[in-house]
Amino acid sequence: MQADDALVAAFARLLPQLSRTAAPLSREALEEIIRSPSNHVFIATMGEDRRIVGTLTLVHFRIPTGVRAWIEDVVVDEQARGLKVGMALTHAAIVKSRELKARTLDLTSNPGRLSAHHLYESAGFIMRDTRVYRYQG
Repeated sequence: MQADDALVAAFARLLPQLSRTAAPLSREALEEIIRSPSNHVFIATMGEDRRIVGTLTLVHFRIPTGVRAWIEDVVVDEQARGLKVGMALTHAAIVKSRELKARTLDLTSNPGRLSAHHLYESAGFIMRDTRVYRYQG
């Protein structure tokens, strides 16, 4: 995958749908994300023009307790929601995490994104009784 004009434009259109505070990605930043050996960027396309309608980033890393994987920055274009795009992206990430022999595959989801919660639960994810902490320094 390359950070071509279509991919850069898709991220410019999709990221604001995910987060109001997400800064636009430059082509160079997107290329760096794609080139990172720990990142796997998945895209979903639709139609004859193969318009990019969704993206998901799978991040994997090795720690002393084994290989772990996280799903990050899942976004499906508002016009493509309800068409199983999110499920297809999630399934692709599950398959890749198995190939990577990840012991766990985790994700976090905004409490208000109820349709996303339903998607993840129907894909086999379970809510864990844990707390996520973030350093704001």
